[in-house]
Amino acid sequence: MLRVELTTQLLRIRTLVALACLAAVPVAAGVSTAGNAGHRNGGNVGLFGAATYSALNHALASLAFLEPLLLPVVVSLLGTAIGAADRDWGTLRYVYVAPVSRRRLLTGKLAALGVATAAATLCVPLAGLLTGLVLFGWHPFHVVGAANLTGGETAVRVSIACGYNVLCMLSIAAVAFALGILLPRGVEALGASVAFVIAATMLNGTPVLRAVQDVLPVHYWQLWTPLFDPIGAAQLGTGVLVQLGTVVVAVGIALLVLLRRDPAA
Repeated sequence: MLRVELTTQLLRIRTLVALACLAAVPVAAGVSTAGNAGHRNGGNVGLFGAATYSALNHALASLAFLEPLLLPVVVSLLGTAIGAADRDWGTLRYVYVAPVSRRRLLTGKLAALGVATAAATLCVPLAGLLTGLVLFGWHPFHVVGAANLTGGETAVRVSIACGYNVLCMLSIAAVAFALGILLPRGVEALGASVAFVIAATMLNGTPVLRAVQDVLPVHYWQLWTPLFDPIGAAQLGTGVLVQLGTVVVAVGIALLVLLRRDPAA
């Protein structure tokens, strides 16, 4: 089931176009800032200020730029496709006749969801890294206002940042997947999941809604960026719990719907 899901979803034209769009942003950003190579990127601070110092700096700055909106939209596309494609294509009933149990089907889809989410998320820093190698070269990771990171520090912090980002994107992927199982058509699920991301982002930017913000997975997506500040520490515990909680709730809803619904419904 995993191989079938990955083959049918990741190799679709629209998926490849979406991944190409993600990869194009770090390339375009690198070309536009290539004149500042080896120097601070204008008056920016943090990851964006250091983006032009090295390939790894550019990779992490690209991830920080795309994570709030464009990356979740692409992940939502993958999540709804994995959740709804069989029903949209009219093949779900035949999958059960094969026979494939509903639990096995869900397990295969969830595994594919995890792989697809990781691929989409890591596509961004990989494109940024390759672009940075060409335009900025391979140098120690620069932190604005502090000493460059050592190789070991860079490896640990970059690994934590990438892992945390994959988990954050997995939360919205699980929501999109559940909507793909729940709603009648995949396009409706995609619209609902994108609307959720946009609405959650808007709510997260409203200070008076603090109580609402605390339960939104979006609220914790950028907690990893202080890893690359002069202090070099980030409080990721609450963010991890909220993302995992979102995944568990979304997968639970998908499981209940899949076990109770007629495959042709």
